[in-house]
Amino acid sequence: MNSTARHIARKIATHPETKSFAKSVQRNMASGTPSETAKVQANAGADAPTFESIGIKNSDIVQKSGVSLSQQQKVLVGSVLDLFEGNPTLKHLSLWSKTATFQDNITVAEGYDKFAAQWYGLPALFNPIRIQSHTVTSAGNPIELELKNSYTVKGIKTEQTMESVVQIQVGDDGKIIKVNDKWNNDLPEGAFSQALRKLNAVTVPAFVKVPKTEEEDQKLKAEREKQ
Repeated sequence: MNSTARHIARKIATHPETKSFAKSVQRNMASGTPSETAKVQANAGADAPTFESIGIKNSDIVQKSGVSLSQQQKVLVGSVLDLFEGNPTLKHLSLWSKTATFQDNITVAEGYDKFAAQWYGLPALFNPIRIQSHTVTSAGNPIELELKNSYTVKGIKTEQTMESVVQIQVGDDGKIIKVNDKWNNDLPEGAFSQALRKLNAVTVPAFVKVPKTEEEDQKLKAEREKQ
């Protein structure tokens, strides 16, 4: 470095504003003050849905050895388990994209009106619904889990246990864009199959009321819990 360059460097280093900036950086590093990027990330994390904010009952997520879900994936899985157990709420469905799809062996419900009616229709036809077991087998996209669920037809008390593989596909915004429920066994004949076939994407929106407001949703939830 020649003498002129050294002179300029000394001027910059000893300038009051340079010293002030250096001290500010040192203070932030010493105190652990987060960067603006870190603050944005922290705020996004703080706004992320939780078991508590959604009101998820199935919060103890069973994972196969070697599988490790993120916290947000656990929230999505827990919310879907609640739906399969007949506990839908508007908060649960807020985790879904409006254009999402629910699919099983006998129906394809595309869009909010149809998939919401599927989930609210489930407890309208079956009570109780109890999850016997579940195990998450993949933390990829889709998330994959094995589910064993017991359904009792309302009024008839016919109980049927179904085993299936459930896939939960997530979009770039973190919302569910598809749930595919693939049954491991054939649909048995009788009252159970008749009730389940009513939950098809064409007819179910006509007889199932999906609440429009939080007040309506809470009222419907209270009625379900009385049964």
